[in-house]
Amino acid sequence: MKIKMLLFCGIILVGCSKSTPRKPINPKPSTTIFQKAIEESKQLNKVEEEKIEQLIEKDSINKYTNSLNGFWYTYITKIEANTATPKAGDIAVIAYDIRDLNDSIIYSKEELGIKNYSVDKEDFISGIQKGIKLMKIGETITFVLPSYNAFGISGDGNKIGINKSIKSTVTLLDIK
Repeated sequence: MKIKMLLFCGIILVGCSKSTPRKPINPKPSTTIFQKAIEESKQLNKVEEEKIEQLIEKDSINKYTNSLNGFWYTYITKIEANTATPKAGDIAVIAYDIRDLNDSIIYSKEELGIKNYSVDKEDFISGIQKGIKLMKIGETITFVLPSYNAFGISGDGNKIGINKSIKSTVTLLDIK
């Protein structure tokens, strides 16, 4: 009985001793790596913005608006009537194309076809997602999208490369 009691006390004493925490095998990544990536992104955004501003300056025919969502747009066809615009959950029926900043067609309207876009419910080009909510049925708008509002650092895996700004002319055909 004494042996069991001594064994029990020994286990309790060993179990209650303080353990020293182990140091991580891999130290935390240096914040300088993150700072460098942030600075490179800022520089890239600045270059893209300058290119877009030059494009807008050259286009004396259209008046562009800088949206709060980080893209520019101009109305090709504007509807003055006070009609509804798409909201979350609506199906926006659109026809659109995708061009580079020199107006060379990357994807034509015929190639892309008519799209039934579920507003804010499906993944789509970020800038166009936001821009569609500005539109009324029958309107056509050209959006100028910096890469972070288009296909970003990955491109589309086909014709649009990484970090490429694009233009897209979108017509809202219907709202369901």
